[in-house]
Amino acid sequence: MTPHVDPDSRTGAAVKAADRAHVFHSWSAQGLIDPLAVAGAEGSYFWDYDGNRYLDFSSGLVFTNIGYQHPKVVAAIQEQAGRLATFAPAFAVEARSEAARLIAERTPGDLDKIFFTNGGAEAVENAIRLARLHTGRHKVLSAYRSYHGATAQAINLTGDPRRWASDTGSAGVVRFWAPFLYRSPFYATTEAEECARALTHLEDTIAFEGPAGIAAIILETVPGTAGIMTPPPGYLAGVREICDRYGIVLVLDEVMSGFGRTGSWFAADLYGVTPDLMTFAKGVNSGYVPLGGVAISAEIAATFDKRPFPGGLTYSGHPLACAAAVATINVMEEEGVVGHAAHIGATVLEPGLRELAARHPAVGEVRGTGVFWALELVRNRETREPLVPYNAAGADAAPMTAFGAACKKNGLWPFINMNRTHVVPPCNITEGEAKEGLAVLDEALSVADEYTV
Repeated sequence: MTPHVDPDSRTGAAVKAADRAHVFHSWSAQGLIDPLAVAGAEGSYFWDYDGNRYLDFSSGLVFTNIGYQHPKVVAAIQEQAGRLATFAPAFAVEARSEAARLIAERTPGDLDKIFFTNGGAEAVENAIRLARLHTGRHKVLSAYRSYHGATAQAINLTGDPRRWASDTGSAGVVRFWAPFLYRSPFYATTEAEECARALTHLEDTIAFEGPAGIAAIILETVPGTAGIMTPPPGYLAGVREICDRYGIVLVLDEVMSGFGRTGSWFAADLYGVTPDLMTFAKGVNSGYVPLGGVAISAEIAATFDKRPFPGGLTYSGHPLACAAAVATINVMEEEGVVGHAAHIGATVLEPGLRELAARHPAVGEVRGTGVFWALELVRNRETREPLVPYNAAGADAAPMTAFGAACKKNGLWPFINMNRTHVVPPCNITEGEAKEGLAVLDEALSVADEYTV
């Protein structure tokens, strides 16, 4: 790998030493991790103190939708800091008002009220609180293949194994199977069968749980960390109809899929469905300053016209975060980022990934849209056995560890979860950068192929 900048190994070692002495990292066994010390980042790349540069196919944690250090967003944060660095949420502040207006202009339907949070998990917490108070009901249905955040309610709504240690707080949460044809829980063989059977399963679950007690159904419009499974045609419309029939609030979680990631402002736009509540974060300001929120329908907002909403956050709508959101949304408009994400997905990423699948037996399926893709890696294409077991760790995860190491060795930072690698670069990645990343994936998949049978 060619050094990007003059190495500064001494500073890098000091940064690493302080991290290891004092930083407690999330989702990690503290003594088993070796965090890379990052010296800087720009656009689609970041680099370490040894001068090694990486093309970021993870967008941080799928949030740098306009890349690192966009000068217009950095300037907006600096200008806001000089003018009004912070202010309490009970006041009307220009950056906050303008961010809410710009977001509301882009959300579907009548989702015109914006409750700001510090991130996606808090957005989910407050969306569920809104739904329960609006309906007077308690139960919430969520999918097994899902991730909604790590705070108390959000982690219990989550389906993946990170929930298990916190299941003591799951009262009122009921899980169901959402559609996923490649690993269909309904023995379906076509998208149409998968859709119909998934909707029947959901309606049966509602019947057995008692529809009069169900406040909300929460779904990631396109599940992110769980595998980027785009829903089959008609599924989300069917869920919308079921919710309307039983008076259930539909919450779409767009924390990861929103703000250009799917080649549209929101993934809901691709399916023509308007939820009652929509959560967002990450791409709203490319993660430059923590920000999330809930977009609220007129009907639910009206519930709290004369009745106080019992929730709030000290930093709700923080001026620096909102200024970053205003600048990010304006940049996305001015530079055509949303359309570019759709174009790069259709003309470079999808055909390129399908070519890789044709060459590599380790690739079981390619799925996604925009700049939101996943490769399902398998030991055997016929049996579809995952390349590593579900929730594998240590030696059991060795094939994926080897694949990831091959990516990094050649200058690509991947997003890996279980037996999948996700291709989720910035929405404004160039065609040349995308092809560069695909070339590295091609070589790394040869390592994964060694574990196939």
